[in-house]
Amino acid sequence: MLTALAEIPARLALYFQYSFVWYALIVGVLIALCSSLLGVTLVLKRFSFIGDGLSHVAFGAVAAASVLHVANQTLLVLPVTLFCAVLLLRGGQNARIKGDAAIAMLSVGALAIGYLLLNLFSASPNLAGDVCSTLFGSTSLLTLTQTEVWLCVALSLLVLLVFVLFYNKIFAVTFDEAFAKASGTRVELFNLLIAVIIAVIVVLALNLVGSLLISALVIFPALSAMRICKSFLGVTLCSAALSVLCALLGMLISLLAATPVGATIVAVDIAAFALACGLGRLLAR
Repeated sequence: MLTALAEIPARLALYFQYSFVWYALIVGVLIALCSSLLGVTLVLKRFSFIGDGLSHVAFGAVAAASVLHVANQTLLVLPVTLFCAVLLLRGGQNARIKGDAAIAMLSVGALAIGYLLLNLFSASPNLAGDVCSTLFGSTSLLTLTQTEVWLCVALSLLVLLVFVLFYNKIFAVTFDEAFAKASGTRVELFNLLIAVIIAVIVVLALNLVGSLLISALVIFPALSAMRICKSFLGVTLCSAALSVLCALLGMLISLLAATPVGATIVAVDIAAFALACGLGRLLAR
């Protein structure tokens, strides 16, 4: 046991010699940071399942891209996910099927159609492996190209810029839509902006944790931070710090123990939530 622990620094130093490891760490940290910022808003607005629904839409889009042999799947997955985000928000406000029912229908429908497409048209000899890697994350995180990393960096910076520029508006819309509308804020526009940002985060996180585990990146850091901090800004900053720390720790454990990246990150998030609950009770006393 002690020998294995002593070997960890040497193994990490060996891994860090490879560029693909740095690419994976950069992408993982950026995705964790972006998802945690909007996670607080989604939890407080009770929109947590939007991320889950959109992640299943992304699975269906990935299946369609695989069947159509699209070289860069992001070019198809991102527009489809953005369209469904707009559809959920704009259509859900006026249609007969609202809220969680619309998300559930879209989520289950996208999963079923995606799996059906893969079964009917996919020429891959390892269909079960392809489906499992898309749902729970894959090793493609370790084969990221420099172009994909720069695309992730650009989209992440855009998300961060939008959040910082419109922080006050997002804060107002999160807590009191009626007051925000009365004060002249275009509530529908900022709700739409939140949905679009979440769609971008879902697409970015697809390779990191898979479509079934994306919601964990959004929800767990926010819930953990709420056990420790009380102000919106404090919760947001704490959520971002916890999310980045858990993502880094999860990816390093995954490298050392050869475990699935997505599942390992989520397991670390769960452990952080348990610790945050204990710390929150101590602070309350």
